[in-house]
Amino acid sequence: MKKYRIEVTEVLSRIVEIAAQDEDEALQTVKALYRNCDLVLDASDYVLTEFSVKDE
Repeated sequence: MKKYRIEVTEVLSRIVEIAAQDEDEALQTVKALYRNCDLVLDASDYVLTEFSVKDE
């Protein structure tokens, strides 16, 4: 039998509302929350799953 490499990609997404002086500060704040594990996406944030065949 031939072997195939299949990539499974799951997409999670959440809208975070944050108070900040400007868009850049808001983005940096949310990135910091994510990096510090204060913002963790989970199964309730699930959006979709994609499957694709990868070249060998």
